[in-house]
Amino acid sequence: QVQLVESGGGLVQAGGSLRLSCAATGNIASINVMGWYRQGPGKQRELVATVSSVGSTNYADSVKGRFTISRDNAKNTVYMQMNSLKPEDTAVYYCTFLQNYHNYWGQGTQVTVSS
Repeated sequence: QVQLVESGGGLVQAGGSLRLSCAATGNIASINVMGWYRQGPGKQRELVATVSSVGSTNYADSVKGRFTISRDNAKNTVYMQMNSLKPEDTAVYYCTFLQNYHNYWGQGTQVTVSS
């Protein structure tokens, strides 16, 4: 089992920045992928960004150039720096952890961007 604890959401004005963090604890394998999904009001959950244990990253087109995902393998923690935030980035952001074909989810953290 893997547990995920997220932090860093909040309210910010358009153009502002936020940093999300997610720490994984439990039975952590050396090969895994950590990342973030989001679900906006009335929308389906969508991929935002992922980073593998060897550092390979993947971003949704809508956040490329604005969001940066990184991780600290020693702390089993993933970070996402979100810059130039837009009102359409408003959503609940969920941390995700994939290993051994099993995907774990965090409880979600609210990000609200006001115009």
